[in-house]
Amino acid sequence: MKWNAKTVAVIMMLIFSLVGCRKDHDSNGGDVVVEEVHDYVDLGLPSGTLWATCNIGAEKPEDYGDYFAWGEILPKESYSWSNYKYGDFVDNRYEMTKYCTDAHWGVDGFFDGKTALDSIDDAARANWGDEWRVPTKEDWRELYLKTSCTWTELNGVKGELLTSWNGNSIFLPATGCRMEEMLDNTVVGIYWTSSLQTDLQMIAWSFHFTLDGCHVCGSYERSRGQVIRAVRVCQ
Repeated sequence: MKWNAKTVAVIMMLIFSLVGCRKDHDSNGGDVVVEEVHDYVDLGLPSGTLWATCNIGAEKPEDYGDYFAWGEILPKESYSWSNYKYGDFVDNRYEMTKYCTDAHWGVDGFFDGKTALDSIDDAARANWGDEWRVPTKEDWRELYLKTSCTWTELNGVKGELLTSWNGNSIFLPATGCRMEEMLDNTVVGIYWTSSLQTDLQMIAWSFHFTLDGCHVCGSYERSRGQVIRAVRVCQ
């Protein structure tokens, strides 16, 4: 399904975008309200979680934005185990240096029991501020269980429109992934969660969608470059 200009305008009107604020302190100890530049949508979810309208690094809903390896906070030119921050693949063996619940997967028997990203390794928080975070696997599961998914196009970009019972929507472009220097498989949307796949320590859970539907799966190696759609909790 393709949208014409009128349809796009109607959909964007349905999006309940809010400009968030945070309180900082001035030199006299008073509160200064600082406007954030990142919009979000109230989809009426039971958890109260609010979803950003754009990916990290994007300016419009249909923009891909930046790609990140799991647990890294900056995009880079190439994505591989040889330059991954928290692990490597050496002599046909994966060796993790953080986020490892089984010593078999850790370098020299290392394990730390961590199954979710620390705040210091959260790309949403690092790039957008403390109010934002990378969604958990449970956040993504709630999103797709509580919305209807429609494969469509926005300004020529293929992706998924997720529409809530309250009429509000978000558009997720089909962003594919980056391996080495290559952008691959842009007929698929692949979005990081903050959750480690504990059965196989070298991978993390992702939200995955194609023309045929949406689901959460844990089959993507942490070293790959994938996009992030941030969330925040209404205070």
